Amino acid sequence: MRIPVVRGLIDRRILVNYRVDAAAMARVLPAPFRPQVVHGFAVGGICLIRLKHVRPRFLPIPWGIGSENAAHRIAVEWDADGVSQKGVYIPRRDTDSRLNSFAGGRVFPGLHHHATFVADESERRLSVTMRSDDGSTSMAVSGTPTQEFPSDSVFQTLAGASRFFEAGSLGYSATFQQGRFDGLELRCQSWEVAPLDVAEVSSSYFDDESRFPRGTVEFDCALLMRGIEHEWHGRNELCCPALAAAD
Repeated sequence: MRIPVVRGLIDRRILVNYRVDAAAMARVLPAPFRPQVVHGFAVGGICLIRLKHVRPRFLPIPWGIGSENAAHRIAVEWDADGVSQKGVYIPRRDTDSRLNSFAGGRVFPGLHHHATFVADESERRLSVTMRSDDGSTSMAVSGTPTQEFPSDSVFQTLAGASRFFEAGSLGYSATFQQGRFDGLELRCQSWEVAPLDVAEVSSSYFDDESRFPRGTVEFDCALLMRGIEHEWHGRNELCCPALAAAD
């Protein structure tokens, strides 16, 4: 069973982005995914998103649940029916919602692990930390909204970064079964990002040198979105037959 369409408000979304050696990224990706390369680098990151008023689309009133969520994401390509596709692979989702962690992978797409989030935010400063209950995943980011986009970013300009992430609206998440990936598409009624000047960032996933050896991953940039009406649309699962058969 899948909820076909839910809507809500993105109260705050931070996209923390890393540029990664393409060969190193390829080694951590399951089939059928391969890294999407931007100016010679693969792109990975964390989406820290606070949702409000999330509800089935048929409910017109702004009622619904809220939650803090983190998704580790990698920009990828894959082939479907002989055509190259682009989107994101999501190896890990975390949430502070008990409902989301129970229903993820059952009622709506993607496994969700329960975690504790601490957010300290104002118009001038943002700080978000997350630690999963199972102790395997943690991250932290703090920074200040700014108008200046980093000159050394792989995206070169804010407009280039905005176009790249807006196009990456289709994500595939790990499931209970190896080789099968749940599909979910984000549709925003508007799209506007601003740079975030990051003072501190850490990620147990991207800082893990057994996954990404020293020198293969570097922080690139961070983007901030606020107050975005949106919908989530379930998409057909993606299956890699060889892996699914071996499970």
